[in-house]
Amino acid sequence: MSLLAESSLQTDLERVARELGADLFGIADLTIAQDFMCKQGGEYLRKFSRAVSIGIRLLDAVVDELYRHEDPAVIYTYTALYTSVNSCLDHVGLLLAKRIQEKGYQAYAVPATQTVDSDKLIGVFSHKLAANLAGLGWIGKSCLLITPSYGPRVRFATILTDTPLKAGSPIGEKCNDCRECVDICPVKAFTGASFNPLEPREVRFNAHLCRSYRKKREEKLGEGYCGLCVYVCPYGRSNKSLP
Repeated sequence: MSLLAESSLQTDLERVARELGADLFGIADLTIAQDFMCKQGGEYLRKFSRAVSIGIRLLDAVVDELYRHEDPAVIYTYTALYTSVNSCLDHVGLLLAKRIQEKGYQAYAVPATQTVDSDKLIGVFSHKLAANLAGLGWIGKSCLLITPSYGPRVRFATILTDTPLKAGSPIGEKCNDCRECVDICPVKAFTGASFNPLEPREVRFNAHLCRSYRKKREEKLGEGYCGLCVYVCPYGRSNKSLP
């Protein structure tokens, strides 16, 4: 692909993504992380050198109520929003993947929500990895992708491709000494350690502890989402003074 054609396709993909509701769009160079992603999702992922990362912002008016996370009405509303945004992302991802395929390249749309290993609690591919490498945000102490404008109040989907698109550059962590997500967690699932790509997730986050808490909430409230770590992050918080 020529540089001109590459630029034209990239511009077209971003235009379509934003017209369909995406708030964030970026391209990640996966060549520096292929060993990691193949270990997680399978060796067949090695053929993809780029990832198109798309994000849709959650509604502040809903997230701002998550401090009342024991109220079923709040959690049901948040769950509905979460599910709706995921569906929208999957729709956008499919249409972008089709456009890439029409240009003669491979495109693999990774769903917004995915769990392929119930023991390790991981998906086929990490959306956070793509968004981080694309320069859309950094991995916070909550293990969520923190964006400069919206904080963690964003859901992501990814399209893996072999199209030689122009990739962005990762940005450094900006959490510094902040521990709000660590301190608010009801089951203390976060250790407070900063992200280090050479360390396993367990150094920062006990995913099984979080899942166990969600299961108990589902039995009690009918829905298991908590969302306090999303709610409390100073980045993207619409109301800077918490209740």
